[in-house]
Amino acid sequence: MGSTHEVTNQVPPLSGHDPIAGDAALAEACLRHADAATLGSLADLGRLAGSEQALEWGRLANENPPRLRTHDRYGHRIDEVEFHPAWHELMRTAVGNGLAGAPWSDPSPHAHVRRAVGYLGWTQVEMGHGCPVTMTYAAVPALRRTPELAARFEPGLTSREYRFGLAEPTGKPGLVAGMGMTEKQGGSDVRANTTRAVAQPDGSYRLTGHKWFTSAPMSDLFLVLAQLDEGVSCFVVPRVLPDGSRNVFHVQRLKDKLGDRSNASSEVEFDGTTGWLVGEAGRGVPAIIEMVNMTRLDCVLGSAATVRAALTQAIHHARHRRAFGALLVDQPLMQNVLADLAVESEAATALAIRLAAAVDAREHAFLRLAGAAAKFWVCKRTPGVVAEAMEVLGGNGYVEDSGLPRLYRQSPLNSIWEGSGNVMALDVLRAMGRSSDTLAAVTEEIDLARGADGRLDAAVKRLQAELGDPEALPFRARRIAGLLALCLQGSLLVRHAPDAVADAFCASRLGEHAAGVLGLLPPATQASKIIERASIAPV
Repeated sequence: MGSTHEVTNQVPPLSGHDPIAGDAALAEACLRHADAATLGSLADLGRLAGSEQALEWGRLANENPPRLRTHDRYGHRIDEVEFHPAWHELMRTAVGNGLAGAPWSDPSPHAHVRRAVGYLGWTQVEMGHGCPVTMTYAAVPALRRTPELAARFEPGLTSREYRFGLAEPTGKPGLVAGMGMTEKQGGSDVRANTTRAVAQPDGSYRLTGHKWFTSAPMSDLFLVLAQLDEGVSCFVVPRVLPDGSRNVFHVQRLKDKLGDRSNASSEVEFDGTTGWLVGEAGRGVPAIIEMVNMTRLDCVLGSAATVRAALTQAIHHARHRRAFGALLVDQPLMQNVLADLAVESEAATALAIRLAAAVDAREHAFLRLAGAAAKFWVCKRTPGVVAEAMEVLGGNGYVEDSGLPRLYRQSPLNSIWEGSGNVMALDVLRAMGRSSDTLAAVTEEIDLARGADGRLDAAVKRLQAELGDPEALPFRARRIAGLLALCLQGSLLVRHAPDAVADAFCASRLGEHAAGVLGLLPPATQASKIIERASIAPV
C-alpha cells in the first residue's frame, strides 16, 4: 500500500479498564454509603465491564435485535421472542452479580448501594438489557403488598440464577419480571386504561385488554393494571400458569424504537388472561408505584451510566488524538469541555448512589421527592451531555464503530420511561403537596452543606422563594424540579467532592444566569485536575 494507507494519529480501542473501581467518583460514593468490602465485591464485575469481551457482547446484542415468533410451524400460537446469545450473556452476568432482585433477600446493610454501584458500572457496557434487570428488581416491593404472592414469586425474583425460557414460575430457579401499565388511548394517564378484570371462583381474575408498551415480553411474570368496579387495580400475570399451560399473552408486535435495540418492547393482547390481585382492589396505582419508585431509581442510575460511558470515551479520545500541534486533552478549550462533562458525570453519580443509600436506610420520604427530582433532572440532561461528548470525537464520534451513536440513541429513553419530563416535574409538586415529610427530608439533606458555599446558599434561597410563591406552580414545575435537583447535587459535591469539582459545579450551575451549554466554565476552574480525576486508567 502507498503511504496514504498508513494509519497514524488514531485512537487505540477503549478496553481493559474498570468502570467501577477505576471511576473515582463512583468508588468514593460506594465507600461513603457502604464500605471497602462492598466495593471489593464488585471487582470481578468491574474488570469484566471494561473488557473487550463484554463490549463485544454489547455490540452483538444491538446489531442482532430480538425477533418475534407468533406461531410455530404448525400454526400454534407461541408468542415467543428470540434473542442473540450475547443478550443472554449480558443478562446472565447482571443477574449473577446481584443486579436484579437479589438485594431484597440480602441481609447486608448496604445491599442496595452495592447493587446500584454495580448497575451503574455494568450497564455502561450495554443499556438495553438493564430494562428487565430493573423491572425484576422493582417488582419485589410491589408484590410484598400481598404476602402470599411474595412468598410464591420472591425466591425466584431474588435468585442469582438466570434461566431463559417459559416455565411455571414457582418451579423455575430464576425469574425475570416485566410491567404493562400504559395503553394506547391513555399513555401516562393510567387511570384511562380500559383493560378489564373479572373475578373467578378460585380467587384469580381474567383480564381482557391491550397493553401498548410491555417491555421484555419473555419475562416470567408481569405487573399490570386493569379496571375493577372499585377502580384501577394491580395484577400479577405469569406467562405460564401453575398447571404448566401457557397463559393467554398474545404479543402483537415488537416496537421499532430509536434506541434500546437489544431489548424487546411489545404490544400485548389479553383475552381472558389469568392474573392475581396485588394489594387492594381499586388501589392499583399506589401498588404499582411501589415498583415505579424503584424503576425511577434505575432511570437515574442508567442515565448516570450513559453520561459516564460518554465521558470515558471523550477523555480517552482526547488523550490520544493530536490536532493543531498538541494533544486535544492539553488544549485549553477542550479542557473546559472535558472538565464540564466530568462535573456533570460526578454530580449525576453522587446523587444516584445517594438515592440507593436511601433505599438501604428506608428513607422513604427522602426517596419519594429526591427520586422524582433526580429522575427529571439527570435524565433530562443526558442527551445534551452525550451529544457534547460525541463532538469531542468529531466525525469519528458520529460513526457507529465509535459506540457514541448507540449511546446517543439510548440517551433520551430514561427521560421518557416511567414518566416523561412534565410528568416528573408535576410529580415533584405532588410529592411535596401530599406530605410535609418529603420536603423536610430533602431540605435536611441540602442543609448539611449550609454555609460551605455562598452560591449554593443563594440557590437554596431561590428554591425557597419558588416554593413560597403559590401562583402558577404547575407552569413553573420544571424550574422547581430542576433547581431542587441542582441543590441536592450541589450539597453532595460541596460536602464530598474535591474542591475543584465542587467549585466548578457551583460556579457553572448554581448562578442566577447559569448557562445550559457545556464548556463555559470560568477561567479559574482547575480543569486539568478535574479531568485527571475523571480519567480511568487501564487495569
